[in-house]
Amino acid sequence: MSQLPFHSLPHVPTSAGLACFDGIRVIDLTTSVAGPYATMLLGDFGAEIIKIERPHGDDSRHWGPPFLEGEALWFLAMNRNKKSVVMDMRDAEQRAMFDALVKTADVVVTNQPPDVQKKLRLDYDSLSALREDLVFVSISGFGLEGERANLTCYDLIAEGYSGIMDITGAPDSPPQKVGAPAADMLAGQDAAMSAMAALFERARTGKGKKIDVSLVQSMTRFLACRISPYLGANEVPKRSGGTDSVIAIYQSFETADLPMTLGLGNDAIWQRFWAAVGDEAYAANPDFASNADRRIHRESIVAKIQDMLLTKPRAEWLEILAEARVPAGPIYAVDELCADEHLQARGMFYTLEDGTGRKVPQIGLGINFDDQHVIASAAPPRLGEHTEEILQSLAQGKDAKAV
Repeated sequence: MSQLPFHSLPHVPTSAGLACFDGIRVIDLTTSVAGPYATMLLGDFGAEIIKIERPHGDDSRHWGPPFLEGEALWFLAMNRNKKSVVMDMRDAEQRAMFDALVKTADVVVTNQPPDVQKKLRLDYDSLSALREDLVFVSISGFGLEGERANLTCYDLIAEGYSGIMDITGAPDSPPQKVGAPAADMLAGQDAAMSAMAALFERARTGKGKKIDVSLVQSMTRFLACRISPYLGANEVPKRSGGTDSVIAIYQSFETADLPMTLGLGNDAIWQRFWAAVGDEAYAANPDFASNADRRIHRESIVAKIQDMLLTKPRAEWLEILAEARVPAGPIYAVDELCADEHLQARGMFYTLEDGTGRKVPQIGLGINFDDQHVIASAAPPRLGEHTEEILQSLAQGKDAKAV
C-alpha cells in the first residue's frame, strides 16, 4: 500500500480506555452517523456497546469511496469501542435472543422513525416491558410526536429546517450546508449527554427514562445566539460570509500569502491589537471606543485591517498577535489540520493498532482525563465480528455482561 496520511500519525495500541461507565451495557440499533456517534461517545467513556446490525450492516459501511482495505472510512470514524452482532429481527429465534439481550442492557439507542419503531417492536413501550429501568434513547429527524414525526430525515434536511443553511455562505451565494454533518453530530452528542444524565438519575431513583432527540431541534439549538436577536430585537440574520457578528471585528482576512482569522472581542483586545501593529493612535479614536461604535464603522475598520495584513505573511502575523495575546489563527485545510503537531500531541489524530496487524486512523475524543488523552479500547468492528460470542453467551444462560 502506498503511503497514506494516517501512516505518519502517532501509532498507538488499543488500551483499557476509560472506565467511567464500566458495567454499563448499551445496545446500539442505529445506523449512519448520529446514532453511531452517540454510542461511540458512550463507548469512549467506558460503556460496553453492542451494535446490532442487519445482515447487510450499518448503511455507512457502504459509504464510499474512499475505502481503506475494503472498509468505509466514514464507518471507521464513528464505530470504535463496539461489538458487532448481526441479527435478523424477522427471525423468531433471533428476535427472542435480542429480547434476552435487552434484559441485560442499561441503555438502548435507536434511530428509526416512531412508526418503524412500533412496527418492529423496538419502541419504548415494547423494550421497557422487557426491562423496567431501561434508558431508551430515540434519535429521529423530527421527534417522536407531531405531524412530521414519521418523515424520513438526513442531516441535510435538518440543516435546511434549522436555519443554519440560510445564514451560511457569502451574501450573493445560495444557501450552503455546513461542511460536516453538523445536525447528525450535534444530535448524537445530545443523545449521549442525555443518556448519561438519565443513568445518573437512575442510580438515585432506580427508574429508567424515555429520551427523544431530534436532529432538527439539536441543530436549531445550535443557532441560539442568532435566533435570540430576532426574537428580542426583530433582527433576522442574513448570509454574510461569516462577517455579520455581534462582535465588530470577528472574521477572516487575507495576508501576503494565506488566509487567517481575527477576533477583536473586547475593548482590551482592540487596544492590544493596535499596539501590536504599531498604531495605538487609531485605537484611541473616540469614534471606536466601544464595540457598538466599531460596528457603526465596521466597513472602514475592516478595510484598514485588511490593507495592513496584506503586508506580511500569515505566520509572521500569527507570531506577532500571539505575543500580544490577540485571538488569531490560520484557516486550515483538512490536510493542514491533521498535520498540526499540537493537536497530534494532544491525541486528536492517531493510528490505532489492534494487535492483529490491523491499523486504522482515528479522530480522538478530544477530552483529556487526568492529563491523559483517551485511546480506544477496540478498533471499529468487522460486520458480525462478535455475533457468535454474544449469542453463545446468551444461549448458555450466562450473564452476557461478563463476556
